[in-house]
Amino acid sequence: MIIYIDENMPHVLAEGLNVLQTPLNAKLREAIDVRSLTDDFGRGAKDEEWIPRAGVKEACIITQDYNIQRKKIQKTLCEEYRLGMFFFRPPSKSGFNYWEMVKLIIKHWEKITHIALTEKRPFSYRASSKGDLEKL
Repeated sequence: MIIYIDENMPHVLAEGLNVLQTPLNAKLREAIDVRSLTDDFGRGAKDEEWIPRAGVKEACIITQDYNIQRKKIQKTLCEEYRLGMFFFRPPSKSGFNYWEMVKLIIKHWEKITHIALTEKRPFSYRASSKGDLEKL
């Protein structure tokens, strides 16, 4: 299974999470590969292009782009292609600083991977800087 980190998040986050996840994969029924959307679909790929391609791979996405949930065409594509979506809402319009983002994703990582492996798709969750993961 693939969990993609969106290009609106640091590229190295995908690499770091993949390294941290690798030793845990032996205990899972399905290994988790953490990748950057940019690596697989290119920088600046339109949501309408990468969503179907990620869906074919049965992927989950971690993103700060909450507009995907608001724009009808993108939301419909996520549902049609059965994506698992995790939206990380920044505390302000300026967004997360690097370490806030790292800490928040690590805080929720075990739950993210559990949901990604067990929950029927499509699904969407939101994480705020102060709260837990909330199903949308």
